[in-house]
Amino acid sequence: MTPSSYIILGAGASGLLLAYRMSLDSYFDDKSILIIDQKKDKGNDKTWCYWEQGVGEWDELLSKKWPKVFFGSKDFTETLNISPFSYKMIRSEKFYQKLWRSIDLKPNITFVEDSVKTYSEADNKVKVVTNKSTYFGLKLLNSIPDKTVYEKQQKYPVLQQHFMGWFVKTKINCFDDSVATFMDFNIPQNGNTRFMYVLPIDKNIALFEYTLFSKDLLERSEYEVAIKDYLKEKKVTEFEILEKENGVIPMTSFKFQELNSNSILNIGTAGGWTKASTGYTFYNTSKKTQDLVSFLKKEDDLSGFAKRTKYWIYDLFFLDVLANDNENGSSLFASIFKKVNVKTILKFLAEESNFIEDLKIITSVSPKPFVRSIFKRFLKN
Repeated sequence: MTPSSYIILGAGASGLLLAYRMSLDSYFDDKSILIIDQKKDKGNDKTWCYWEQGVGEWDELLSKKWPKVFFGSKDFTETLNISPFSYKMIRSEKFYQKLWRSIDLKPNITFVEDSVKTYSEADNKVKVVTNKSTYFGLKLLNSIPDKTVYEKQQKYPVLQQHFMGWFVKTKINCFDDSVATFMDFNIPQNGNTRFMYVLPIDKNIALFEYTLFSKDLLERSEYEVAIKDYLKEKKVTEFEILEKENGVIPMTSFKFQELNSNSILNIGTAGGWTKASTGYTFYNTSKKTQDLVSFLKKEDDLSGFAKRTKYWIYDLFFLDVLANDNENGSSLFASIFKKVNVKTILKFLAEESNFIEDLKIITSVSPKPFVRSIFKRFLKN
C-alpha cells in the first residue's frame, strides 16, 4: 500500500479547515491526503464566536455579529462599544458545508468514515490503526484530543470550561440584539468562576449559555436549573427551547508541542490551539491553519511548527491563579474590564497585543496571587 502524503485525523474545525486550505493551494494537488473521522456530517454540533476588525474570511457564514458586548459583575457592569471590532458568531453546519464543497472537488483528498484506535511513528512514517483497517502515511496531522496526556500530569493546572446552552424563542420581542453578553457574573458563584453568556440572534431568539471555569463538571440538572433561574430573573417566562448544546473545553498550559515529532503534529485542541485562559479556539485555529500550510510547503520536520510565545507564560500564571482561587474569578475578570479599554483586552486575548498593551492588562489585576504563582513555579523548577 502506497502511503498517503498526509493523514488528517478528525474532521472537526481544525482538521477540516486544514484540509480546506490545502485544497485551495495548488502545491498540494499532487499530494495524497487522507481524512479519517467516525462521522462526516456533524451538523450544528458547535457554535463558534470570535472578534475581528472589519470584513473577515468567514463573514458570508455569520449567523450574527454584534457591535457591543456586555460585561456584568458585582464590581463592574457596563455595555461596551467594541468598534472597530465586531463580535461574530458562526454555526458549524454552514461552516462544514462550505469546507466540504471545496474538499470534495479534489481527487487527491479522500475521506474515510472510521474510528481511530491508535497511531504511531516508525522509520519517518506513520501508521494509523482504525476499527476497519490500517493506513500508512508520511505525515500525520492529528486533531483528536487525548485528555489523558494532560490530566495525568501535575506540573500544569487543568481547568475545564464546561457549559450548557439553550437556544430559546420568546413569544414577544424582549432581547436587545445589538449587544452580546460576553460575561455576566451576576449569578451565584458557589465557590467557582461561573457566568452567563448570552447571544441574541434576533429580538425574540437568543442563546443562553451557563458557563463555568472549574476543575469539576456538574450534574446536567444543575446547568438547566441555572439557565431557568437566569431566564426568570430576566423576566423571560414564555419561551420554547429550539436547541440545546453542551460541551467541555480543556484550559491548560500543558506543553502540547512536546507531543509532536518529525512526522506527527497535533493540531486544534489536541495541539494546544485552544486559548488556555479563555477556551476560545476558532479564530486561533483559522490563523494557525494558514501558518501551517505555509510551513508544510517549506519544512519537513513537523516538530518545528509549534512555538511557545509570551502568551503561554501569561496564560500559565493566569490559570495558576484561577485554579488556586477559583471562587474569585469574577473579581479577576472585573478588574481587567474595569481598568483596561475593551479593545486592548480583545487584542490581548487574540494574542495580537504589543508590550505596552500587555502591561496594561498585567497591571490591572492584584499582583499578590501572581507573585505567589511565580514564586511557586521557580521552586518547582
